Amino acid sequence: MDLLSHHLYSSPKVYLRELLQNAVDAITARRAGQPDAPALVRLHPADGGLRVEDSGIGLTEADVHDLLATIGRSSKRAEGLQEARSDFLGQFGIGLLACFVVAERIRVVSRSARTPDAPPVEWTASDDGSYTVRTLPGSARPEPGTTVYLSPRAGAAEWLSPDRVRTLARDFGSLLPYDVRVGEEPVTALPAPWDRPYPSPAARRIALARHCRELFGFAPLDSIDLDVPLAGIRGVAYVLPSAVSPAQRATHRVHLKGMLLTERAEQVLPDWAFFVRCVLDTDSLRPTASRESLYEDETLAAVREALGERIRSWLTGLAAGDPERLEAFLAVHHLGVKSLARHDHGMLRTMLPWLPFETTDGQLSLEEFAQRHPVVHFTRTVEEYRQVAPIASAQGIGVVNGGYTYDSDLVEALPSVRPGTVVAELDADTVTAHLDGVDPGEELALSGFLATARAKLDPLGCDVVLRAFHPLSVPALHLDDRAARHEQARAAAEEQADDLWAGILGSLRGSAPRARLVLNHLNPLVRRIGSLGDAELVGTATESLYGQALLMAQRPLRPADSALLNRAFIGLLEWATHGEGEAR
Repeated sequence: MDLLSHHLYSSPKVYLRELLQNAVDAITARRAGQPDAPALVRLHPADGGLRVEDSGIGLTEADVHDLLATIGRSSKRAEGLQEARSDFLGQFGIGLLACFVVAERIRVVSRSARTPDAPPVEWTASDDGSYTVRTLPGSARPEPGTTVYLSPRAGAAEWLSPDRVRTLARDFGSLLPYDVRVGEEPVTALPAPWDRPYPSPAARRIALARHCRELFGFAPLDSIDLDVPLAGIRGVAYVLPSAVSPAQRATHRVHLKGMLLTERAEQVLPDWAFFVRCVLDTDSLRPTASRESLYEDETLAAVREALGERIRSWLTGLAAGDPERLEAFLAVHHLGVKSLARHDHGMLRTMLPWLPFETTDGQLSLEEFAQRHPVVHFTRTVEEYRQVAPIASAQGIGVVNGGYTYDSDLVEALPSVRPGTVVAELDADTVTAHLDGVDPGEELALSGFLATARAKLDPLGCDVVLRAFHPLSVPALHLDDRAARHEQARAAAEEQADDLWAGILGSLRGSAPRARLVLNHLNPLVRRIGSLGDAELVGTATESLYGQALLMAQRPLRPADSALLNRAFIGLLEWATHGEGEAR
């Protein structure tokens, strides 16, 4: 009893859900044989305790001994009720024990509708596991049904207070099919908000938005009907008004045959649909023993796929008939749609004119960008894009930043939905090939300068080349690719490894091109440095240009790069102050 009542459930509030569940199932059982039987559930919080009455099937003394006194047994397993079992909310027969979370004593008075001549029976149990059973005179309960009395345990009286009972009853039982009341106040509010008739679509949107604020605390961008009749699913998904991380687990409200099962269901929608929160009512999904989550099985997998298809259809409908609402949605949740389009080429084809990407031409869709450029170049990291974007744009090379989540995958999938499109990953060789060469005579005149610069950067695994390119304000451009960075990391690890590891890493030495520092011959500063006669000063200036190019590319600095920047800065300061002293 201690295990089941204190450790199976996550919160004391579930006691009221279990009481409602038992009452509703008792009514369902009675109506299986008596369709016209009353369907009433009444909750009466008073004097610190709680009384719950139902007009259900009730129990005989034999039922009490056999069912209430045995953990795991249930009247729902009783003979003659198996045909109605699929209509029951509860399936485990342990729900009444949840009441011991808040009660130190439970008293049940019941009269059977199946055995009208049987007298009422009383079962009284304490939280120490003891119980008593006795029969009562007929006047104790004239009509069939059950009344449960709870006496609060120390420190739990607040859970049985009228306000708390009223709040919990509304939360758990608002969609129940029977007449449930706290005192004289109705709890149920049928039909559900998504099933009610409204005078116009606008009125329906307003009503659902109000429902969303009451349940989830936000005003939705839009609402999506989730109707899967074959799976017994009805509900609505609300689109979040602000962006959320794809890694954030979305939680949803799930009702089982009208009873709230959980507010934290995580697996009812596909992972890509993290931009919605939904509320569902189902009669087909299986709950776990604690009835606070859903059992992962083939039915749930099929429901998840069907609900994902409803959300997908909503997106394609917006693309076809309401582009303004689609643009407003994508401005917030483009990441979720990209996640879906990555695996669904039909969705990618539909969303192609709408999904935004960062490009050298600004924020554009891939469709518009492909119309402007014969080759769609892309980078796989944000750092690569930042180091080449200004130069590529000046040279007329169109580049898409594929460094953001899902973007490179979508760019590579572009030819599959737009035949004839050429997609190529941008590398250092491509950028260098688009830069203008320098007159051979001028480059020959600077051969001494270039030799000194190359010798200075050779220990860093970087070559130096001279080109002419725009904008003129950029003195140097640092270019590399993933293969070059991999080779740099391997070489650095080889230097620090012992003989065994160094041998292994040495055998992995690749032929990847090294990183390169492209000096801009059109830049006045580079021209002045090239005319210097002091080899040491040329080396210091080259290191400064290298460090500045790294910073402009917003690349992470290796320890060797940081040391070089410090050394170049100090060297330039020493040169400047030395010259000032001589002038004096």
